[in-house]
Order: sequence, then structure tokens, then C-alpha cells
Amino acid sequence: MSSLDEYLATLLGAEPRATASTAELDDFVRQVEQMPKPPSAPPAPPPPPQLDPDPSSSTLAAYRTRSQTRRARPPPAAERAPEPPVVAGTSSSISFVPSKLSEHLSTAYPDAPLRTQMKAELTALLRSARSSDDISAQLVEILGFEALDLVTDVLGAREEVGKALEVEITALSRASSAPTSHRATPPPPMHEDGHAAQGPRTHVPSAQVRVQTTQEIKAAKAARAEARRAAKAREHGYEDGSIALTAEEAERHIQEQLEANANRPLFSGNGAAIQAVPVYPHVYSSSNASGNVLSAMGSKFMLPIGTTREEHEVYEEVIIPPARTVPPRETERLVPIVELDALCKGSFPGYKSLNRIQSIVFPTAYKTNENMLICAPTGAGKTDVAMLAVLRVISQYANAAALAGQPTQANGKAPAGPASFGIAKDDFKIIYVAPMKALAAEITRKLGKRLAWLNMKVRELTGDMQMTKAEINETQIIVTTPEKWDVVTRKPTGEGELASKVRLLIIDEVHLLNEERGAVIETIVARTLRQVESSQSLIRIVGLSATLPNYIDVADFLRVNRYTGLFYFDSSFRPVPLEQHFIGVKGKPNSPMSKRNLDQATFEKVSELVEQGHSVMVFVHARKETVKTAETLKDMAMKEGLSDAFDTRDHPKFEWYRREIGTSRNKEMKQLFDSGFGIHHAGMLRSDRNMMEKMFEDGAIKVLCCTATLAWGVNLPAHAVVIKGTQVYDSSKGSFTDLSILDVLQIFGRSGRPGYSTSGVAWLCTTQDKLDHYINLIASQHPIESKFHTGIVDSLNAEIALGTVANVAEAVQWLSFTYLFVRMRRNPMAYGMTHDEPVDDPQLGGKRVQLITSAARQLAAARMIQFDEVIGSLTAEDLGKIASRYYIRHESISIFNKELRPFMSEADVLAVVCQSVEFDQVQVRESEVPELKKLMEEVIPCQVKGGTDTSQGKVNILLQAHISRAFIEDFALVSDSAYAAQNGGRIIRALFEIGLSRRWATTTLVLMSMSKAIEKRLWPFDHPLKQQFGLSEDVLYNLTRWADELAVSEIAEYNAADLGQLIHLNERHGSALLRAARGFPTLGIRTALRPLSHDVLQVTVLARRAFDWNDKASGGSEPFWLWAEGEDAIEILQWSHVFVRPTSDVLKIDFVVPIDAAKRPTSLGIRAASDRWLGAEELVTVSLEDLILPPPPSPPAPLLQLPFVPVSALSDPALEAVYGQRIRSFNAIQSQCFWSFYHSSASTVVCAPAAAGKSTLTQLAIWQAFRKDRNAKVLIVVPRRSLARDIAYEMRRDFAQPMGIKVSVLASGDDLDRQLRLSRSVLVATPVTLIRLLRSSSSASYLQKLALVVAEDLHLLDAQHELALAALRAGTQPIGVRFVCASASLDDPSDLARWFGVQPEMLHGFHPKDRGVPLVTNVQTFSVVHSAALMKSMIKPTYNLVKSAAGPAILFVPSRTQCRTVSNDLVTTSATDADLAGLAGAPAHELEPYLEQLRDKSLASSLLHGIGIYHDGVAAEDLALTLELFVSGVLRVLIAPREACWTLPVRASLVVVMGTQYVEILGERGEAYDRRDRQVRDYPLVEVARMQGFATGAPATGAATGAAGQLVLMVQDGGNRDLYTRFLHSGLPLESSLEGSDALREFVRFERRADRIRSPQDVVDLLSHTFLFRRLSSNPSFYDANSAEERDARLSRIVDAVWEETNPPPPPPPKAPKAMVGPPPAQADAKPVDVAPAGGSSAVVTD
Repeated sequence: MSSLDEYLATLLGAEPRATASTAELDDFVRQVEQMPKPPSAPPAPPPPPQLDPDPSSSTLAAYRTRSQTRRARPPPAAERAPEPPVVAGTSSSISFVPSKLSEHLSTAYPDAPLRTQMKAELTALLRSARSSDDISAQLVEILGFEALDLVTDVLGAREEVGKALEVEITALSRASSAPTSHRATPPPPMHEDGHAAQGPRTHVPSAQVRVQTTQEIKAAKAARAEARRAAKAREHGYEDGSIALTAEEAERHIQEQLEANANRPLFSGNGAAIQAVPVYPHVYSSSNASGNVLSAMGSKFMLPIGTTREEHEVYEEVIIPPARTVPPRETERLVPIVELDALCKGSFPGYKSLNRIQSIVFPTAYKTNENMLICAPTGAGKTDVAMLAVLRVISQYANAAALAGQPTQANGKAPAGPASFGIAKDDFKIIYVAPMKALAAEITRKLGKRLAWLNMKVRELTGDMQMTKAEINETQIIVTTPEKWDVVTRKPTGEGELASKVRLLIIDEVHLLNEERGAVIETIVARTLRQVESSQSLIRIVGLSATLPNYIDVADFLRVNRYTGLFYFDSSFRPVPLEQHFIGVKGKPNSPMSKRNLDQATFEKVSELVEQGHSVMVFVHARKETVKTAETLKDMAMKEGLSDAFDTRDHPKFEWYRREIGTSRNKEMKQLFDSGFGIHHAGMLRSDRNMMEKMFEDGAIKVLCCTATLAWGVNLPAHAVVIKGTQVYDSSKGSFTDLSILDVLQIFGRSGRPGYSTSGVAWLCTTQDKLDHYINLIASQHPIESKFHTGIVDSLNAEIALGTVANVAEAVQWLSFTYLFVRMRRNPMAYGMTHDEPVDDPQLGGKRVQLITSAARQLAAARMIQFDEVIGSLTAEDLGKIASRYYIRHESISIFNKELRPFMSEADVLAVVCQSVEFDQVQVRESEVPELKKLMEEVIPCQVKGGTDTSQGKVNILLQAHISRAFIEDFALVSDSAYAAQNGGRIIRALFEIGLSRRWATTTLVLMSMSKAIEKRLWPFDHPLKQQFGLSEDVLYNLTRWADELAVSEIAEYNAADLGQLIHLNERHGSALLRAARGFPTLGIRTALRPLSHDVLQVTVLARRAFDWNDKASGGSEPFWLWAEGEDAIEILQWSHVFVRPTSDVLKIDFVVPIDAAKRPTSLGIRAASDRWLGAEELVTVSLEDLILPPPPSPPAPLLQLPFVPVSALSDPALEAVYGQRIRSFNAIQSQCFWSFYHSSASTVVCAPAAAGKSTLTQLAIWQAFRKDRNAKVLIVVPRRSLARDIAYEMRRDFAQPMGIKVSVLASGDDLDRQLRLSRSVLVATPVTLIRLLRSSSSASYLQKLALVVAEDLHLLDAQHELALAALRAGTQPIGVRFVCASASLDDPSDLARWFGVQPEMLHGFHPKDRGVPLVTNVQTFSVVHSAALMKSMIKPTYNLVKSAAGPAILFVPSRTQCRTVSNDLVTTSATDADLAGLAGAPAHELEPYLEQLRDKSLASSLLHGIGIYHDGVAAEDLALTLELFVSGVLRVLIAPREACWTLPVRASLVVVMGTQYVEILGERGEAYDRRDRQVRDYPLVEVARMQGFATGAPATGAATGAAGQLVLMVQDGGNRDLYTRFLHSGLPLESSLEGSDALREFVRFERRADRIRSPQDVVDLLSHTFLFRRLSSNPSFYDANSAEERDARLSRIVDAVWEETNPPPPPPPKAPKAMVGPPPAQADAKPVDVAPAGGSSAVVTD
């Protein structure tokens, strides 16, 4: 039969045609479908899938392609432009996209036949009915990841490209169907949906398009099957296709087929046999010898040989014998302890050698840093393997010579003791993750005891055991649970800083991956692996597990090398052989018959063992059940006449133990002892439990009925253990569940422990329906699967909140670190995939993108993140960060979004908490309803929505009962109550932060109170002194009875005797009550109103510690919340979280409140509330009725559209030559102000933004002064010495020689007079040196010749600066000196102009936006309180900003110490982003010569990554090198502390202010650091404005550019965000700080001593020249004046206070016996001086 090429030629004609229409092709398809189909040979099997070296690369490409496709979808066919004519065979003439595609294919596939095949595959994809999203990943695979843009173009013109390719391939088919060849190799078979079937891309002589219908595909498949049968028949010699076999041949054939099938994968893309399973060197299994056969999926087809199943009357029993021991290999030997180094010898006391498993593992565990997985049975010594890994870490931080026992002292001896090892204990942390709190406690005891000789600290960190920061710092080994470690590592700092020092992560019982908690293990391992990858740090992971069927999968998940780090030991390695019995009792589960049969089976086994002389532990699952089971066994023994077998009266210590047990108050324990039974559970006293353990170990009791606590917490083994029942109440699920396999293994492990017995036997008694379930689990019949998909949404949110995942690509990569990824590739159908998906996409890129996209959409719907599906960005929102911090599930957040309201009561809050999905599993049982109703009716105070009928109502009742400290009888209710309290406190704390983020004052206050109520178990209406202040029950009872209405503050005002009498007790009780009242943490609040503008009010809050510090109650600090709320208490205007310490006196907090003139409030509320103590709240109402706001300022001067003034306008050749080297003309602001500064002699003020050219304008005024008087003297006043040096340097460099002037910084001492005598001079002075000038003897003559005063940077005006200028104004006022003032843009510069006598027309006040280079200011808000965590949360956004910036960046951080921290974090983030070059602008080899010049080599790492550090602590040479590299563009980032903004000499296009708060250390300079108070302060506005000025939009070289500068302010939510945005946009506020300043007092005191100020009137005269004098009229409320008319009165009060404070001390009394040296001092008569300024009040003072 002819080929399809011939059909195509027949249909289209013999001659090639220029075009083939769609109708012709459709007609061709219909004809092909109607013709008979030739049989086709089966396709060649595809090669094994090649693993992508970067698991995320294909996924990233696929996702980007999909995203770009959404943006570039082709328009509908009706809207498209008509297609140009196409010529077959000429790809370049088809269209732009096909031409581009053809060129790319020619480059990518040089081989023509292979290129033709690729075109055929592309045609099939593009012409298929599948969506563009579905085929994008395959297009990327064919065209390559570098052709993402081409993929987008192809998908955008999909139909046109498909048609063009189809016509081209048709023409090629015709050409290849020449007479020389009528046969063509068929192309790869196509699936219905257009997929090209997977197969090897071999050489294809010619290609063709095959169009197959469904019937054709089925027919071809049947034909291939028939061909295979025929071939097999011919192989056996039967040409007719039939196969005739004898019975023996058929049996042999079946056996061969079974063996062949055993070597075939269950799920693969083809039927080819797979390679033999590799043999790993450290897998020790006796499965072959014992008959265990494992399938490819890890399932066993049969139980070990010797397993028996017995039927009894009431139960069925399965007995599994001990496994056959694996014989030792030739290379095996036990490692003697004497051969170990000194570190190991001391850590294995009492050991002669390591056991077999430990000896096998030792070389890897102790001598390498390989990740490890150790699968071994319980009791095989895995804990000691963990100890070897711990010692490995310790040895790496110890003295190598000491480890080897070499001499380390001068006398040639090796010192003894732990100090000799020189362990750097602060440089590492070791984390041991145990599955249960009880096991964590046991591990902590074991490791702590073993390592005590090294002085290593081992502590437990679980939900019950918290650690302070100091304890974390001094602890080397932390034992925790998976959930707690997940919470810890979600925090960027604090406890989360542990992760940066972790060197070893041990995960015990890693087989828990198969349980619900397994998702948490996957989370912490994935987070650790990503940390290792990003930071390139060594974190070793050691997994300990029971025997696993698919241990290779777990090893791959832990990144364990299968040949070096994987160790598998089956159950035969148990040191004591264990025989396992599984009993399934008959009867319906939970029926009376089933329970009777369970008791009977338990008794039979226990009595049989006791009669054989063995001790037995019977494990039950409730505390009450221990007593009940013991009594049942005792009664059945009496009934059967077997009491004597249990009796232990013949024990030698029986009487002694009987007397000892008589001291116990536990009646049941006493009664059962005489019968040989004991009980043990966590509800017993510790002394009673110790007694039971000791008696059982000594044989004084033969049967111990206990709970699983004994299996986890105490090493108390027995010959036999019996598990009675497998139903356990799980409070987290609110129902009875099956006993976990972890508990079963732990309990079985108590049987026959080494050193106690030589064999062990264990029974598990369960119901018959659960028998096979537990046998399968114990025998490891099922591979463990991942549970990560159940928690992927919340885990993704945690990573986004932490900042480790910022987009879909990173999330997809993160998913590749999970066990879910491993198992999806092994067993796809278990995770909702088809078996073809791993074949088509070996790295599961599409599946991972699907999982991430689905999870991200759910998070976005809950408003926890922002998800941009176009670009794939993932940004955390406040809700997401809160949910991550408090472990809240996203479903609960969705509920909170619906239920939370601005006004809520305590009952409403409790109702919302109880709707959380965390409580969904809590069930209401009929037996509990009566007790719940009793609690609801008699105990709890709040109404319960839903009553006792719903689980929400039950949780509500239990929460209220917990707060009320109610007694609960039912055991299950007790467990549920503890669960509700534990989770309720966490959830309500999260709700509090949600309320705070939404600024709901009422709801937030209620949430805070209820959070503390759950923690303290007190209601907000209870007396606050009931909260753990050491008061006795009698005092508390009498206090609530006789003085319940008294507030704590009122009690504190009593004395001890009166209090004792008040509460009807004695003075001693009154004294205790008084101490508690005075130690109750509260704050005293004072406020001051400071209007900053006509619409902005600053409320200064002074919070004073108003309690006596109690270390026992308060610890090291007391946290408080302070916030300003509106007059209606609805909205929180601004909040702050502060800490009060023992050294704290007064905390100063500034709140900035916007004032709406149309709706001006009459009051504000300032609330202070303790974060820990109920009732510790203070509300101060601040009245605004008398507040006077300053008038609205005049609009700023408009920037006129004037032509730029050329340099030639200077009309001075020397000046033109100097300025002409830099500029050709002046900028817009300079041109507008040119006449005022250069041609006028009047005083002038210019207020303009940074980099606007203000310095050039002041220079013009200087040249105007010298033009007017050649020998004039000019004085420049600047606020800081660093600015003085910079100005003097610039003037000397550019103008000293050309202009013939002398420029110097004003000095003091002898040089001062010399400088003042210089003619044609420019002196640069600071306020300090200016005051010295004015006090010098030469000042009068200097001022007479002074022609110009330039006051620079007046927006930085402080008290001393203002005093110096005021004194200068007073001294020059009679002379008429010109003042030229420059400042940043001000909100209202009018008073500044009036101060210097500037006329309105000479005031040039410009808007901040009038910059020569545009500036974009962005504000990013962070909800983290001020801490290191805040800085960590800013790293990833900062990195993204720097990477996207057009030029270099300057980062300002709060302190010098944070410079290196931020640098290291940026380097780490760069590594996470797979950016090997980091932020450097040059390759590393070019930087190396510069690095050799560094004095501080620790800076090299930062410089290599393009990051420089600038602060005073860096050596001058290193600073110069850093600035040189930054200016040249080699460094893209410069990190500087806050204070460096005054000295930094470079600018950048991007400035990031990372936080606007810093910590101020208060106290005396010589005081110990830890005793000095630390307070958080906001950046001053002038500093932020200064930082803003560094964003020039130009490169660091200073070259002009039109690019906009960018300032990014990263501020804390609740901070002064509104303050910065308001005044950076409109101009800075400027107020006087002279009132009450030390500068004013010192100035007046000095002048009084010099007799230049003789009366208060002189002070008044001085102040009349100050800026303060002007602002008292304009903004009286800022200075505590009630009106503008009271200015003079307020000024008088200021003068009176200063005069009083500066009085000279009285002379000491004369000493009669001694003669006076020198004449007696003159005594002036004291006389009153009347100071009565105009309109002011008088003040009488003493001169």
C-alpha cells in the first residue's frame, strides 16, 4: 500500500503548488480516514528519562512561558490581519515568526532529518486541540530554555505558524517521495491530544504528517499486538501463530513470565525491563534468607518464614518469630573504645566497645560530614550513633592536638579536663528533633549526662519548655520537637537566629513522614536544605528511623549519598531477639463482647508469663484504665485460682517496700501492691512513680499497668510487654484513633532491652479488623508516603513570610526539596497523577507549578499574600506574616476575615476563636453533655453561641472553664480543655495582632485582655493582684471580700498597718499586700502637644515607670503597648511596643496625628497596657480644645520657566573660567535666584531640595561681596564640623588660587586672632567656634569689617546653632551685615526669613519636588516590631530593589554593627538567587589586586560580592578603597550606618533606608553597659531628608543623567510613616529647640560669670534675637503657650527658669582657724530686679 506521501501528492496534484488551502488539507484528512490503514510496526522503546540537572529550570521556563502567553494571546480569527502569501519550501518568506523559528531550528538541529522531525512534532503540537498553556512546556523542551521569547512569539501566532509548518513539511514530503524511494520512515506516533509519543529521536530519512483517528490508533495497536504474538510464535517454531505447550512447558513459561514481570516497573512509559536493583554497601538485610520478597514499590509479598497464625475461641493470634541474624562480613569488627580519641573515650563511659551497628557506622558518623540515614530496629543503639555525630561537630571546634592526646603545654604534657579541648562553644549549635515531648525530655537527660564532663549545655525547647535568649546563647545542643523547630525557624531572628549557627540536625524517628506530622518534618528539612544551598554553610543532617521499606526514597529526600551515608539494618540486628505476637479479639469493635474478649486475652498472656517467672508491663491508653486493668487482672487471677503466681510476699524486700508504700496517699497503689500489681501514669506524684519504677525493676511487683508515658520517658524494660487495645483518644482530633506505629515500636522496644534479658516477647491485643493493619505496619509492608500535600498551603505561606520564597520559580524550587517531590516521581498515581506524567516530565515541573499556583491562589483569596499570576511574584501581607508567626491555618484566616469586626465583646471574641479550623476535630460526645451544661449554667460568665450541641460551643465552654479554673471530672474533657487552652491562647494572640494591624481600638483591647486571661486563667474583671504576686490564699480571699472595689493604685497609697486592718488580717499580711501593689507593673503617662504644621500634631508621650521592680515577677523587662486612639475610641492612630527595664526611668514616644481642620477632634486618648498583666492599663485623655495650630503656610515659590542663565552672565573672567570647567549655565533654581544673590546686597533666604545648587548660590553671594569690597571678610556658619571641612576644602580647591582668597576653618586659641586679622578671607565656623569668636577680644574689629554671613543648612538648626546665630545677629545688627541663608525645603520658611530681616521678595522657598533630577519616594511598611527580626525581613525586598536598580545603591542601617549583618544577609540572598557574581560590577579575578590592599581582610568577602561598608570604624585606607570601587562602579552597594549620612561623600541612584528607628543607650558614660537603659528612637526628619538627598538619579561618578533618583523608606507599621511622607513631600518643619536646653543654660551661666549678662533683662534681650522669639507667636502651643498674646509671658517664664538654674553656687562658709589666702571676695548687695518686657509679666530675681 502506498504511503501517506503518495496520498498527499495524489490529492494536491503531481506538481507542487505554491499554497495549500485549509479546505484542501481538511479534504485530505477525510480521504485518509476513509482509506484502509497499513499495519505499522511498534515504535521503538524510548530511552530512560534524562534528569534535568536543575530541577526547577524546566519548570521555570514553563511557568514563564505560560505567563507570557497570557499576555500575548492572539486575537480572534476575525480580528487578525490577512495572512501574506506563502511559498512552500521557503521559510523566510512565510512570515516573521516562522522565519525566526526556522532559523532557530537550523541552529539548534544541524542534522536535516532530525530538524524535519522536530518540525513535525511542532506541527502536531500547534495544530492539536490542546490549549497554549498545556503545550508551552513541551515547546520549551523542543526549542530550549534560551528561546523563551521565541516560544512566546510562536504561541502568539500559533495558527499561522502551524499552517506554515504544515505546508513546509508537506512540500518536504513531496520532495522526499521521489521515484528513487517510495518508502518513508514513519514519524513518531501521535496521541489524540497532539502529544508526540516519547521515543528516541533517531535519524529519519524523510518526515511526513500523519493524521490518525481514534479508530486508526486502536487498529494500529491491535496490529502491533498481533505482530508480537506472531513473532513469539515464530520463535517457538509455529508459523501459524498458535502456540501449543505441554503442562510442564506452560508451567515453565508462566514462571519465566512471572520472573520477567518482577523485573518490570509497575508504572513506566514502556514495557522494557529495567536494570537490576543496585546493591548498596551498607544495606544489611536477612530478607532473602528469611523469605521476605520486596516488590519494586517496597511491599512484601510474604511474611518471614516461621510466621504462624493460630485460632482461639475468643481471639486470633499471629506469631512472628525473631528475624534470622545477618552473618558478619569479613571487614566487620567491633570498635574498642580504647582506640577512640580522648573526646569519644570520655563520652562513652562504661563502654568496652561499640556494638555491631555502631561499629559499622562509626567511620562515616565520626570521621566524615556526610548526611546519614540510619534505619535500625528499636533498641539497636541509634542514640549512640547520634552521639557520634554530635561528637564529630564538637571535635571540629576543638583543639586538634588535644583530641589526639598530644602535648599542648610547655611541660610537654597533655592537660586533662574539658578545658584542654579548647572547644569554641559559641560557634555552633546542634539540633536534635524528637517526635514527642516525653522523648525530648529523655534525650535531654541522656545527652546532658553523657556530655556533662565537657561542660556542654543540653536543653529542651518544646511547647512546655521555653528558653530565654541568654539560655539559647549558652546552649550548644537543643532538643526539640518538629513543630517547635518549625516555629523557631519561621522567625528570622531571636530563636530563629539559631538556624544560622546550626551545624548538625538530627531527626529522630524520621519514618513519621508517613503520618500527619510528617508534613512538618518535610518543611524543616526543606528549609534546612535550602539554607545549606543558599549560604553554602555546612549543616549535616542525620536521620534516625525504624526499618523502612523504601529507605532509598527517604535517603534521597535527606540528600544522603546512597553509597556512603545510607545504613539499613533490618530487625535481625535487634540486640535482644524479639518475638512478636498480634492478637485480634473477636466481636464487634467497642462492643461488650469485644471488651470481654480483650480482657480475657490479656489475662491469658499475662498469667502465662507470670507463671514462667517473667515480669510483664501492660500498656493501656488512659490513666484511669491503669487501675481498672490491674483490678480486672487481679479479679480474674483470683477467679482462676492463680493469685499465688502474682504474689510477691516471698521477695526479700517485700516488707520494706510495703512500709515505704504505706507513706503514699494513693489508695489504689497500696491495695494493688499486696496482690503483686502496680500502676504508673503521668497523673501520679513523681515520688509515687519513682517508687513503682523501683519496685518493678527490683521484682517486688510482677505486673505493671502503665500508660505510654513510661515507654517514652523512662528506661524501664521488662521481659514481656502487652499492649491492651489500640484505641487512643487524640485531643487534637477530638476522637479515638488508632495507636500510632511509633508508639507500638517504642513499647515493643521496652521488651528485652540489652543488659536486662537475653530475649523479649511482645503482644499487641487489638480488634480483629485491625489485626492485618498492625501486622503490615510492623512488618514494613507499605512504603511510607508523603503527607506534605495536606499542608502545602500553610507551608508555602511560611516560606513567603520568611522571605525565602518570593516568586513561583523559587516556590517550585523549594518544592523540589520535599519528600513529596521524591514520592511523586516514584508513585505518581498516589498523588493524583497519571503514570505517564513522570515519563513526559521527569522533573514534574508542570505538576509543581500546578501545586504552587493552586496554593498561592488560596493564600491570595485569604488576603495572606499578593499573587501576581502574570509575573509570578509572591508578596507576604500582614495576615500571612501573622499566620506564619502563630501557626494559624489559612482556612482560619478566611474565617477571621469574615467574622472580625471593629466592635466586639469578650463573648464575640470567644465565638470567633472557637470557629477556627484548628478546633474542627473536637467532637461532642453524649456522655459529656451533662457536665458541659453544668459548666455553662453554673461556672462560665459569657454567653455561648451554639450551646453544647456544636463543637464550637464545646470549645467555648472549655475555654471559659479554663479561665475560670473550673474542676472538670471527665478525663476526655480534661484533655480537650488542655487542647483548647493551648491553641486558644495562640489563636487569640494572632487575632490581637490582626486587630492591631487593622487599627481597631476597641476590638484590639478586648483581644489583648482575653489573651492575658487565657494565659493567667483570670477574667479581666477579677482582681489584678491574683496574678502570681506571691500573696497567700488568705490574703487574696480577704482582699476580694473586703477590698475588691479598690484599684491597685489606691491600695499602693495605704500603709501596711492600714492595709492589714482593711483586709481583716495583721500588719504582716498588709505589708505583703502593699509590696505586691507597689510592684504591680504600671506606667504613669504625661503628654505634651507639639503642632508641627496646620494639619499635623505631634503628641509627645512621657511614660514613667510607676512601680517597684520585682525580678521574680518581671524578670529582665516588662513589655507594654502604647497607642494613640481617636476620641471615639474606634481607631488606633499610631502604636508603639516598648520595653521597661529596671534601669528605665522615663520613656519618650512621639506619636504623629493628622488633624482635619474641617472635623477637628476635641480630644485624643493615649493608652498604655501591659503585654503580660491583666488590669495593668492606663488611659489618659488629652484635650485639644485649647490647642492652637499654626496658620497654613504660604504656597512655595513657583519654579518659573526661565531660560538658563549662562556662566558668561557673571561678567568676571576668573569666575567664568572656574565655573566653566563644570557647567555651561546655571540650573532653573539658580537662574531664578541669580539676581538676588549676585546683583543684590540685601539679605536673602533660599529653601530648596538637596542637589538643587544652593551652595553655588551662596558662592555667588560671596563673589558679590568681594566685588563690592576687594578686602571684604566673609563668614560661613555651618551646623557640623564635618560640613565645615567639606565646604572649606571645596572652596580652597576651586577658588582659593583663581580668586586670590584665603579659606580656612575657624580655629580656637592663638590661631583665632590670626584668622580674624586676615583680609579677603573666608572663614568657615561651627556654632561652637562662632561663640568663641564672639567672646574673643578681636571680635569687635572683625565684625566691623564683616561684609557677609552665609548661614548654611538652617534646617539643621539646634539650640547651640540658634544661640550662636542670635548672638551674631545681635552683634552685627548695628553694622548692617548681609545675611545669606540656605536650607532644605521648609514647610513654612516665613519666620526664618523674618528672623534674618529678609524681605518677602528676597525669600525663595521652593517645593521639594523642584529638583534638577526627579526623585521617586516609596514607603514600604513592615509589621515586625523593632528588633533584629525587622532588619531580617527587609533583606529580600532590599536585594530585589538593588538588583532592579539602574545604578548603584546606598543602604542606610540603624547602627554600625548592622552593616556587616546586612552585608552577609545580602550575600546569602544572592546565593539563594543563584547569582554567583552577587552585586559586583567586575569579575572576582579583577577585584583580587584591590583586596590585597585591605587592612581589614574581613571586608574582602563583601567586596567580592559588590558590597562596600562605610563607617568610622573602618580604617581610612579601606574607606578610600571602598569609595574608589563604588565610584568606579565595581561595587553596586554601599552600606552605611545612620550617622554616616553627615559624612558620606558619594551619591547613588537608589537610596534605601532600612528602618527608621534606632536604639539609644542612656546612662552615664562610665556606667556598666548592661545597667544602662536602652530606648528606641525614631530617625529625626532632618536625617531622613539628608538621606533623601543622596538619591540623585545619577551614577556615583557624578555624571549628569536624566534618570530619576529613588528613595525607599522601610518603616515599621505603627511608626512615623505619615510624618516622613508628609514632610518629605511638602517640606520640613522648623521649630526652635532652645527652650529648656542645656546649651541655653550653659551659655547664660558662662556669660554671667564673664559679667556680660548681669540681669534677666539681658537674657530677654538675647532671646529677642532668637528664632524662638518668632515661633512663640506663630506656633504658641508648641511651646506650651495658650495663645499668641501670651508670648511675652511665656518668654518671661523661660527667662525666670534659666536665671534660677544658672545662679552661681553660694560661697562655702569661712573656716575660722585658717587665714584667708588673698583678699576676701567682694560682696554685692542683693537687690531685686524687675523684668517687665512689653506685654509680659514681671519676674523678681536676685542678682
